[in-house]
Amino acid sequence: MVSDDLFASANDNTEPTGADLNAPLAVRMRPRTLDEVRGQREVLRPGSPLRRLVEGSVNAVAGPMSAIIWGPPGTGKTTLAHLVATAADRDFVQLSAVTAGVKDVRAVMERAATNRSMYGRQTVLFLDEIHRFSKAQQDALLPGVENREVVLVAATTENPSFSVIAPLLSRSILVTLESLTREEVGEVLDAAVADERGLAGGYELADDAREHLVAIAGGDARRALTSLEAAAGVAAGDVPFGPDAPKAAPITLAQVEQAVARAAVRYDRTGDQHYDVASAFIKSMRGSDVDAALHYLARQLEAGEDPRFIARRIVISASEDVGMGDPTALQTAVAAMHAVAQIGMPEARIILAQAVVHNTLAPKSNAAYTGINEAVADVRAGKVQAVPPHLRGSGYTQASDRAKGAVGGAKVEGYVYAHDQPDGVAAQQYLPDDLHAELADRSYYRPTDRGFEARLQERWSWLRGRLRGKG
Repeated sequence: MVSDDLFASANDNTEPTGADLNAPLAVRMRPRTLDEVRGQREVLRPGSPLRRLVEGSVNAVAGPMSAIIWGPPGTGKTTLAHLVATAADRDFVQLSAVTAGVKDVRAVMERAATNRSMYGRQTVLFLDEIHRFSKAQQDALLPGVENREVVLVAATTENPSFSVIAPLLSRSILVTLESLTREEVGEVLDAAVADERGLAGGYELADDAREHLVAIAGGDARRALTSLEAAAGVAAGDVPFGPDAPKAAPITLAQVEQAVARAAVRYDRTGDQHYDVASAFIKSMRGSDVDAALHYLARQLEAGEDPRFIARRIVISASEDVGMGDPTALQTAVAAMHAVAQIGMPEARIILAQAVVHNTLAPKSNAAYTGINEAVADVRAGKVQAVPPHLRGSGYTQASDRAKGAVGGAKVEGYVYAHDQPDGVAAQQYLPDDLHAELADRSYYRPTDRGFEARLQERWSWLRGRLRGKG
């Protein structure tokens, strides 16, 4: 059974307002109003469903909607849930899907129904990590949500389409939060240094220390504040006692590094080093040095590089540098790109590392890359003669005088259907006349003798002989 203390906490503003100075800095600095929220401009724009829910400006007939908030850690999911509860003077109950069960959910629903019928008060149930609830546990939420006995605000770091049951999704608005930008994380740090709830001006954060905190946060405001608090603890221990003590204790880069046990990576995402490290990363994969490739991957990640940018580079490398030497490298890279977009940091580093190792150790071939480049060059040079008559389509009016039949296996005058041949290869002209003659002695695609492509080399040699009339 849920205790009265749990519901009594609805009117205790200690956590959301940060009144308890013994609480962690991230808790003390939790925004008390929408104006203090950093980032999420799109979902909090005037008139948006979430903003209307926070402000309590909902249709009197329809009532307040429940919300599923999906986003990476440290983007404000808990903060927004508190604002939904406090801004419209509602009761607030918080459960974690890690520890709560069906019995706890039902107890909340019963008490919420009593509060509404006897006192006319709406209850907000904040359920953290709803993706950890089983289907049966989520089913227990449905009656209260459907009857609006509670306003459910559920938070998840996983895609709700896969982790939340459809009936609950259909009864809620879906709010997608984004990681904070570097500028927004910087604003969070600046506010924490100056605000009375935070460090209250007792510390001075050096510019390079601030940049390092922003970089290691990875768009996570809570991580940034936790690191700042740890660095302030180190700085406080280094301040001399007595009249020589500075009014504001300096927080240096070295103290931040000591606090978070992570060396600063001097890396400008918009400057030369961004391109230098990215270039070295690609060239290390191409050169098959897996240690170097992982080193440059780590440097990019530690510098706060967008993991999606890195994933796209790996996909390009899988086709440009590995190609048909190992066709599965592209499959791994594409799967990694999609997985990184869904999971985010810090776990995305593991997925990226797997794709990097695959790319780096795979047999290399740029045959497809050079082949398409040469074909494009010929097209741009004007080598675009008419398509051979037997290859032209016959499914449109203008074609009826030239060929009879239909494309897709039916007979067309002069066209040899490959599937009718014993070996599945029709020895006929496919290239336009000018290129058919020119490519008799050369080829766009020149397979290497490495990896899987070595098997293609023999087959393409035989096919060219058949198709160019030399076999």
